[in-house]
Amino acid sequence: MGDKNQTVVTEFFFVGLTEHPYQKIVLFIAFLLIYLITLGGNIGMIILIWIDPRLHTPMYFFLSHLSFVDICSSSSIAPKMLCDIFAEKKGITFLGCAAQMWFFGLFVATECFLLAAMAFDRYMAICKPLLYTLIMSHRVCMQLVVGPYAMALTSTMTHTIFTFCLPFCGPNVINHFFCDISPLLSLACTDTWINKLVLFTLAGAVGVLTGLVIVVSYAYILVAILNVPTTAGRRKAFSTCSSHLVTVSILYGTLFFIYVGPSSRSSLDINKVISLFYTMVIPMLNPLIYSLRNKEVKDAFRRKFERKNVLIGR
Repeated sequence: MGDKNQTVVTEFFFVGLTEHPYQKIVLFIAFLLIYLITLGGNIGMIILIWIDPRLHTPMYFFLSHLSFVDICSSSSIAPKMLCDIFAEKKGITFLGCAAQMWFFGLFVATECFLLAAMAFDRYMAICKPLLYTLIMSHRVCMQLVVGPYAMALTSTMTHTIFTFCLPFCGPNVINHFFCDISPLLSLACTDTWINKLVLFTLAGAVGVLTGLVIVVSYAYILVAILNVPTTAGRRKAFSTCSSHLVTVSILYGTLFFIYVGPSSRSSLDINKVISLFYTMVIPMLNPLIYSLRNKEVKDAFRRKFERKNVLIGR
């Protein structure tokens, strides 16, 4: 009978980013531009990889999926956040909140596993060049893409079910701009130590597993690069890995701070600022990093641009 008298939360409200009118205008313009660049950059990367036969290699196969994941992760947050900037009440339904957390968690976890697969691919290309085409077959590449989605799905389903099976009967204002696990747990009407333990365990497992693959792969790559006799050869070998290393460093640094680091009420405000970086900025940076630091991608852009000019000239 006591449970029946409790108020069941059917809708949540976000605190958002700011209440100052001028700051709202600046943030809306900035995040709209970032989102449009994210869509344009990642869609452009996927199309370029698809239409250029020289980019039909395992490395760019993984990169096209990374771009797809960036589009999906950003799109699960940005449109709602942009609409909420000027909204008086930034509301979201209970099921809508669960769906947003599920989709975003799925694609972020998938990105971590994809980065690990890309590190393994670079290890095979640099350390086992004679066996590379044999081992990194189309079937293996498909497995290394399907596997991340499957493992991320398992992790995200666990977090979503554990979180939304909790009783929410009191405050329904989320100190964030999207439905993330930590601020939601702070609103539950019960002890959430099990959820925090599951969050720490699964997030730690994903981070440790994928991070270990990346670290071990690059340890072997570093040894192989140092054994290259010429400076030009070492520079060429490292150039194929530098973009991936930059992406890994940025993503893992922010995710570790938010999901594995110690949590407190004061850290929710800090996490909200850092979350802007990995929800909005990182998906925009990835295609820029890979296009600006990758000679093959720049050459592919140049070939398509020159071909277009020739066709126009005719």
